[in-house]
Amino acid sequence: MRYFIQLSYDGTAYHGWQIQPNGVSVQETLQKGLSTILRQPVEVVGAGRTDAGVHARMMVAHMDSADVLDTSQLCYKLNKLLPPDIAVQRIWPVTDDMHARFSATSRTYHYHIHMNKSPFLRHYSWQVNYPLDFEKMNEAARRLLDYEDFTSFSKTQTDTKTNICHITEARWEKVTTPFLTSEGQGGESWMFTITANRFLRNMVRAIVGTLMEVGRGRMSVEEFCQVIERKDRCSAGESVPGHALFLVDVGYNA
Repeated sequence: MRYFIQLSYDGTAYHGWQIQPNGVSVQETLQKGLSTILRQPVEVVGAGRTDAGVHARMMVAHMDSADVLDTSQLCYKLNKLLPPDIAVQRIWPVTDDMHARFSATSRTYHYHIHMNKSPFLRHYSWQVNYPLDFEKMNEAARRLLDYEDFTSFSKTQTDTKTNICHITEARWEKVTTPFLTSEGQGGESWMFTITANRFLRNMVRAIVGTLMEVGRGRMSVEEFCQVIERKDRCSAGESVPGHALFLVDVGYNA
């Protein structure tokens, strides 16, 4: 039987989701926990491959089992065994043709920035020390929906067969972070939301970095579009740090 697992994690201590030859990953940690409890080797497949230091408020993975599992008990035992920075919300049976990665119809990411120094936001938001024109940044972000080929925002030399993605949402909005900030202490915070059917490696961080160039007045909206059209990673902005990026939703058809 196939089971879906919904989990969340703080990616600070991990070299991303995917198993790495010389670094601890979320996938490896989850597999070890399941294998210990079920007393047999278990492989899990995730809905995406978050980079090193990137967090997930919602990740979905699947596993297969020859036995019928008590999902409530498994969830309870797994949370007791896993480290504090990984939490499993639920485990449930699905049909054999459901796949955590290939059956997903959408993914949504949030990227957080704050404009003033804050000791409480530094692990989950990126401090920006210069003014930004968010109106221009949103104008450029809306133009992302007009394109499909995002080679300019992808890492080079990947095993991806296509750089075509369908972005359905991209916007900046001002947010508040209760209990963590006040005016003058990181109080002005902004969040970038982006949803697409799939993402390329490093894509969100490269898009945010290029939008920052627009916000600083170093690039016009028209030049931002030209960056996309060039299909050349060297023409885009630098990638922003990964610690402020969160995978927040994975969508599936009912």
